[in-house]
Amino acid sequence: MARHKVETITSLIGQVLSLGGGARRNLLNRICRAISKCVPPRRCCAALAALAAASSAIAQDSMESAQLKLQSTAVFQYKPPFAAPYSGANSLAPNRENSHTATVTVYAGVRPWENTELYFNPEMALGVPFSQLKGLGGFNNGEMARTSGAAPTFYRARLFLRQTWNLGGDVQKVESGQNQMAGVVKAQRLVLTVGNMSAIDIFDANKHSHEPRRSFLNWSLMTQGAWDYPADARGYTWGAALEYITPEWAVRAGRFMQPRESNGLRLNKRIMSSYGDAVEVERGYRIGEQAGRVRALAFRNQAVMGSFGDALTLSSATGTQPDLTLVRTSQSKRGAAINVEHDLRDDIGFFMRAGAHDGRTETYAFTEIDRSVSGGVLIKGTKWGREKDQVGVAVAVNGLSGSHRTYLAQGGLGFFLGDGRLTYHPEQIFESFYSMQVIRNLWVSFDYQRIGNPGYNADRGPAHFAGVRVHAETR
Repeated sequence: MARHKVETITSLIGQVLSLGGGARRNLLNRICRAISKCVPPRRCCAALAALAAASSAIAQDSMESAQLKLQSTAVFQYKPPFAAPYSGANSLAPNRENSHTATVTVYAGVRPWENTELYFNPEMALGVPFSQLKGLGGFNNGEMARTSGAAPTFYRARLFLRQTWNLGGDVQKVESGQNQMAGVVKAQRLVLTVGNMSAIDIFDANKHSHEPRRSFLNWSLMTQGAWDYPADARGYTWGAALEYITPEWAVRAGRFMQPRESNGLRLNKRIMSSYGDAVEVERGYRIGEQAGRVRALAFRNQAVMGSFGDALTLSSATGTQPDLTLVRTSQSKRGAAINVEHDLRDDIGFFMRAGAHDGRTETYAFTEIDRSVSGGVLIKGTKWGREKDQVGVAVAVNGLSGSHRTYLAQGGLGFFLGDGRLTYHPEQIFESFYSMQVIRNLWVSFDYQRIGNPGYNADRGPAHFAGVRVHAETR
């Protein structure tokens, strides 16, 4: 029965390219309904492959009924030896190392009815990190999932529904993109997103630094370093977010599942007792001809976490090394952050982020950064006749709370950090890259990072990283 449906879908698509825009959309609606009845999902593969041709053909129409896009990214990095008088169980290794990652993502979407979109993103990832992904706050590769291995792993990255309620104002065109179908919306609207996604798909956006597949690679630069955003070990979660959007303002709020344990892969489905909440207010502005946006984020995480203070108290009473795993209980983590993007010129953009949380409890879902400030510029290659090329230069400074420093100095181990002792100094990161468009849908980037005081330890480093990124995508 399912095979017959796939054959029916494929034959329908054969008629699409010969039709005009309106008739084409009506026929694609029939295709979408047929696809939705193919169960299990793997039987839709043949239909989705055929649908890609139709999706590309209607990309220029005012309303896409379906889409299929792909991306593939490979990152190769090298770390030369650096000075380190000592190392611990969770240190960045001082010897020469190589690292690599690769990801492939499918972005499939259908519009089952007006103002409703459904997206599905299967993904493949593999990766070999430096030092088993230990020893840094701001890690060097945003493509490195915490569960990557040398063998390819296939999984569902996203499966979510987006519902839009148009409230009024001017009609705005929406361009076709990854997980975004071409269409039109009203300037004032409500948008509800529900399902399997990443919290940073919706919060802390910044057009100049948010996507490590095309822009800065360092974790401290791709999002708020101090936002321990709710996610499994691959960076995804389940939840819901509601946005109210106007031309000048936007307000959004969301709740998402936390992992069952610190940086774990399995999520805790008890979203009323273990969760990550986020509220963000966004304001657009202009200074002369220069446009920009400011976003203020507040977040609160609730989960079973260890407190640095409790671990140090127990260590003092028992005369043992402090251990967060012995003092885990249900606790909250609160923080706030600000995010600015500003167009200095048509071809030059500036970004800045600053954030902090209370620093009382262990890292639960992202990385060991309690406070962070970052900023940089992104320059298009327009001036030298290569407008699709980009040059990026950025810096970040990461810090730890007082109790977090003491815990590490006394030999405690965090999920990522633990040199055995600590001469504390803020972690200082510099990153620059040049992204070159080789052909229409293929970019090659050359990246350099310098990380001073790796793992917040002035006795070690600095560490240097040189890398090459190859990125391809359909648009």
